[in-house]
Amino acid sequence: MKPSPFFTTGLAWSLALGLTASAQQVPVKSDSLTDAVVRRVHKYALTIDPHLDILADFNTAGNDAGTETKGQFDLPKLERGDLDVATVALFAGTAKKTPENIAKARKEIDTKLAALRRFVSQHPDRLEFAYTAADLERIPAKGKHAILLSFLNAFSLGKDLTQLPLLYGEGVRVFGLTHAGNNDWADSSRPSVGFGDKPHELGGLSVLGKQSVSELNRLGAIIDVSQLTPAGVFQTIQLSRAPVIASHSAVRGRVDATRNLNNDELKAIAANGGVVSIVAFSAYLHPSTEQLANYKKNVWEPFGLQPGDDAKSKLNAADYQKFQAAYRDFSSSGYKYTTLADYLDAVDYAVRLIGIDHVGLASDFNHGGGVTGYAHVGELPNVTRELLKRGYSEEEIRKLWGGNFLRVFREAEATAKELQREQKLAAKQ
Repeated sequence: MKPSPFFTTGLAWSLALGLTASAQQVPVKSDSLTDAVVRRVHKYALTIDPHLDILADFNTAGNDAGTETKGQFDLPKLERGDLDVATVALFAGTAKKTPENIAKARKEIDTKLAALRRFVSQHPDRLEFAYTAADLERIPAKGKHAILLSFLNAFSLGKDLTQLPLLYGEGVRVFGLTHAGNNDWADSSRPSVGFGDKPHELGGLSVLGKQSVSELNRLGAIIDVSQLTPAGVFQTIQLSRAPVIASHSAVRGRVDATRNLNNDELKAIAANGGVVSIVAFSAYLHPSTEQLANYKKNVWEPFGLQPGDDAKSKLNAADYQKFQAAYRDFSSSGYKYTTLADYLDAVDYAVRLIGIDHVGLASDFNHGGGVTGYAHVGELPNVTRELLKRGYSEEEIRKLWGGNFLRVFREAEATAKELQREQKLAAKQ
C-alpha cells in the first residue's frame, strides 16, 4: 500500500519515512544515492502525470492494455513506474470546421472514453477513476492507480457550451481548449494554414471561450492553458477565479517554439497560483535538424504533403490511415532525439524562474512525448533519480511530482463551492 504524502503532519510524515524533519528539506547526497533510496523517495511521492494520451486502438481486441503493449501507457508499465495518477486526455484533433468533422471528432472522444472505462472495469483491484482531489490521495493509499480524465481541444464540441457540464458529469476534471489549429473557442499557438486558420484571428479567446472559463470555475474543473496563444493564456488567467495549469508545456526561453510558454506567461501562471508542468517532448526541449528532416521524409513526403497541410482533406480514407500510422510510428521514436538531461534542464529553468511551488512534470506520452531515459510510463523512477542527482530535496520532488497539482485541484474545488454559494445567495435576493 502506498501512503498518501499529505495524510499526516510534517513530523509524522518524516517518521513514516524513517527520517528526521530536517532530512526532508535537504538533498540526498550523491554518494548515498542507491537504488533503494531512489525507490523509497519515488514510492513516498504522490506521482501525477497531468497529461498523457491513448492511441485509437487502446485496449481493443489484440491490444489489451492490461498486458505489455507497444504504447507508452499500459498496466504493466504503470505498475513498473509506480505512477499513482495518470491524467488521460480525451483528445481529438482539429480539422476544417464542418458538421461532419465535428461529429467524427466527438465520436473519437466517446470511443476513447469507452476504452478507458473498459480498462478500469477489467482491473478493479488495480485501477480506479478519480473524481476529486481527495481521490488522488485515497486511491493510491489503497495500493491502486488512479485514472483522472482530462479533455483537450474544444473543436469536438462545436459551439455547444452545455457540453462542459456533460463532460464533467462523465468524470472529466481537466479542460484544455485548443490543440494544433484554431477552433470556435480559442486561438491555437499553432494555427493551421491547411485548415484556413489565421494567426490570432480571435484575439486569444472568443466570447464562447471566455464563457467557458466561468463555467469551468463553477464546475470545479481545472483549466489547462497549454497550447493557447499568449493572449489566450493571459485572458484565461485574468478571467479565472481559480489557479490554472499548463499540463504539458515547455519553455520558450530555451526553445523558441510557439507551443512553448514565454517567461511572461510562466510568471503570470505562477502569480495566479498555478502550475506549469514541463513536458518531456523532444522537439520542444532540444530541437534536432535530423528529427525534423526525418519527420518530413517519413511522415509527410510519402503522401506529397508538407507539415501543416490538412492531410485529412487532401488524402483519401485509405491513405489518411497510412499517414496516421506513419505519424504514430515516428512519434513513438521521438524519445531517441533528446535526453533526460535536456528535459530536466527545462525543469531547472522553470524552477529558477517561477519557484518550486509552481512547476510540475508531464510526459505527453502517446502523442510525441518521451526522451531517452524516460520513454514510457515504466521509466518514471529514472526521473526521480535524476532529480535527486541534481540536488532536489525529497520535499521538492514531492511538489514536482504531484503536490503542486493536488493543491491547484483543491483550490479549483474550493472556488466552485464559493461560486455555487454566491449563486444561491443571489437567487434568494
